[in-house]
Amino acid sequence: MQAFDSTESKILVTGGAGFIGSALIWDLNQRGVEDVLVADFLGTDEKWRNLSPLKFHDYIEADDLLKRVEADDPALAEIELVFHLGACSATTEKDAGYLVRNNFEYTKTLARWALSHDARFVYASTAATYGDGSEGMSDLENDLGVFRPLNMYGYSKHLFDLYAARHGMLDGIVGLKYFNVFGPNEDHKGDMRSLVNKAYRQIVETGKVKLFKSYRPEYRDGEQRRDFLYVKDAVNLTIELAETVTAGGLFNVGSGRSHTWVELAAAIFGAMGKEPEIEFIDMPEALRGKYQYHTQADLTKLCGYCKVVETTTLKEAVSDYVKNYLMPDRRLGDEVAAGDEVRGMINTKE
Repeated sequence: MQAFDSTESKILVTGGAGFIGSALIWDLNQRGVEDVLVADFLGTDEKWRNLSPLKFHDYIEADDLLKRVEADDPALAEIELVFHLGACSATTEKDAGYLVRNNFEYTKTLARWALSHDARFVYASTAATYGDGSEGMSDLENDLGVFRPLNMYGYSKHLFDLYAARHGMLDGIVGLKYFNVFGPNEDHKGDMRSLVNKAYRQIVETGKVKLFKSYRPEYRDGEQRRDFLYVKDAVNLTIELAETVTAGGLFNVGSGRSHTWVELAAAIFGAMGKEPEIEFIDMPEALRGKYQYHTQADLTKLCGYCKVVETTTLKEAVSDYVKNYLMPDRRLGDEVAAGDEVRGMINTKE
């Protein structure tokens, strides 16, 4: 396999100023890779702060990138690997047309361009495509049509999974069904921030955490379960799948473990050196029929391609996030790098 040459721009990261995208660039920097073309919509929020500590070759606004891709700009011809992480990830977004254009149509265009230029294409799907889990959460692609996402965000992602399967593209690309990812660089996400981020600020301000009540009798309040994945683990697995050129198709990307919201809250209080104090509140009516009560990634397929799938424990991940990023208000790249081990260079196509 051919190693990336850090003297040339060969990597494109869309959504590079966002949560997972900026963490991915941070991880690439840790591996000695700096020649990265970053695309995003910076807008009016504080996303730009995620990019500030990072090293990359150039930046382009995402709509300008789309125009250049559609025009087959020869300046993009040297790109060998595309991490397409840019999307609207708001599960409460109601503008279906916007989600289709931004999450589905954009992905189709970029995937087609990457394949036509023999570039590795790795894109973010989501565990939200599985809906309520009644049809399981298998990434084996036996029948994607059985899944019924609970919100338009999940459906916009599901649309591309279906499109890629229908057009025979999945063998040559990698789709990542991220579960509940949390960690540094998510401050700009507003209501879509993880509970760790929200709860930390609630505890600082009020001394307690608010969790949704359960509306299903088999789950007690706060006992709804999620597969929580630390963002550092998420991007490590993402890069490993990109580097494994034989990997193709959809992959669950999670910890493979399921924890309750109460367990997560206890870990946050513990990291802050406080005793847990939880208040259960009503779930908004609009969310009750669209709420996942249990998620847990089956990592069988992932284990067949990745050398190391073991991820950070929930307690350790929450402690690192709270103590090293939330408390000192740091982004990835701001932390002291002493003792950090620079991993090997990423590899791409044979």
